[in-house]
Amino acid sequence: MARSIQSLERAAAVLRLLAGGERRLGLSDIASALGLAKGTAHGLLRTLQQEGFVEQDEISGRYQLGAELLRLGNSYLDVHELRARALVWSDDLARASGEAVYIGVLHQQGVLVVHHVFRPDDSRQVLEIGAMQPLHSTAMGKVLAAWDPVAHSELLEAPREAFTTRTATEPPELEAGLELTRERGWACDVEESWEGVASVAAPIFDRRRMPVGAVGIAGAVERLCDAGEIRPALVASVRDCARSVSRDLGARRF
Repeated sequence: MARSIQSLERAAAVLRLLAGGERRLGLSDIASALGLAKGTAHGLLRTLQQEGFVEQDEISGRYQLGAELLRLGNSYLDVHELRARALVWSDDLARASGEAVYIGVLHQQGVLVVHHVFRPDDSRQVLEIGAMQPLHSTAMGKVLAAWDPVAHSELLEAPREAFTTRTATEPPELEAGLELTRERGWACDVEESWEGVASVAAPIFDRRRMPVGAVGIAGAVERLCDAGEIRPALVASVRDCARSVSRDLGARRF
């Protein structure tokens, strides 16, 4: 059996301790409850605080669980609810567009595909659930970066790879693309990630009006585009699907 990592075990114990009982605990309370030296407990708390998992009250100096844990918990719930709510609407979108449909969420500075509906024809296709797509060059990635502050910051933090001659990689160009996405309510990728492939996507919101994912279609440029532009009918179909899923999740302003 593989050995556990002591520092991770201790960090988990700190989080469990803060999750139960009193809302806020002092350093001495935490160290005593877990049988740790104060220096060890302080190091764990400082690291957890830097990652947003723990917050310290400025006046009392006591610690409590941080907002990042809530965000992670909501993300877990959102993904499962998102997939359940999107099943029927994504099937309808695949039939209406004749293209493959993807549902994606933000994950590790990229887009994680959590649902995939095959293109409704007899061609051989590979299921892409669990695949990662880049934030900066795909329609779903641009949608997430345009509305999700975390995705936006992650888009600009790391150097971005130019997959084709059309890929935008510099911050000013990326920012301009995100502004356009917010203005029109959808994003596209025409051969920015893969030669000969285009995609279009729209945001999915939950009952809090928070962006929880994106829905999009992808396929050959000649099927999705006219004169290099995404066909308006396909844009309309994708946006209708995004609105329908959002409404099912409790979003109202559409």
